[in-house]
Amino acid sequence: MRKPMIAGNWKMNETYSSAVVLAQGLARELEGGTGDVDVVVCPPAVDLKGVAEVIEHEQAPFALGGQNVYWEEKGAYTGETAPDMLTSVGATYCIIGHSERRGYFSETDEDVNKKAKALMAHDIVPISCCGESLEIREAGKHVAFVVDQIKKDTDGLVIEDPSKYVVAYEPIWAIGTGKTATADDAQEVIGAIRATLAEVFGKQTADGIRILYGGSAKPENVGGFLAKEDVDGALVGGASLVAEKFAAMVKVAMERSGD
Repeated sequence: MRKPMIAGNWKMNETYSSAVVLAQGLARELEGGTGDVDVVVCPPAVDLKGVAEVIEHEQAPFALGGQNVYWEEKGAYTGETAPDMLTSVGATYCIIGHSERRGYFSETDEDVNKKAKALMAHDIVPISCCGESLEIREAGKHVAFVVDQIKKDTDGLVIEDPSKYVVAYEPIWAIGTGKTATADDAQEVIGAIRATLAEVFGKQTADGIRILYGGSAKPENVGGFLAKEDVDGALVGGASLVAEKFAAMVKVAMERSGD
């Protein structure tokens, strides 16, 4: 059985000091543990060390993740972050291919693929994002579009442990817009993603890969997504910036995992 995951993407929010306060608040909210649910927080790069220290000092029941990475080990790549830089501050996960990176910074599936390989070579778990625009969805091409992304993003990957690779389906039209895909919408695409992963890696591996839903997920709706067969958790944006809300989502996942 796949272990549920709730991951928080803090995006470009929180200064070093406010990130520490947020992490401390989350540690208090989850001091009783997270049961059979993996929890990850992904702050901005400049906040990683501060949050890592909170995790260590408070023995907080959540892991640390980055929001982006570059695929080279070192060199003249101003502004980029290498995999071992993430490792050195305790990050064990990293988001790649987020729609905002693809849209604002023109990242491609080839870039996402290179980043996944670099992360996995350093034993960092990629949280690899995919998803369609409103135009593609309204044209009825959303499933084919996302399946094509998955094939390109996973090209040449070797997955020996399916728990070490995570996919996040994020319909772009539902990110930061207040619009939310229905649980059935999510299951339709996520089911197709799992079928595609089975074609690429085999059914046994695909059945072990966690696939999250991302896109205006919040405490009020996360339970509906988690009730779907192929939805294993959520990649949370705005709600992850409020410790009480994010913890509430974790607790819903804990309840679902105990069903």
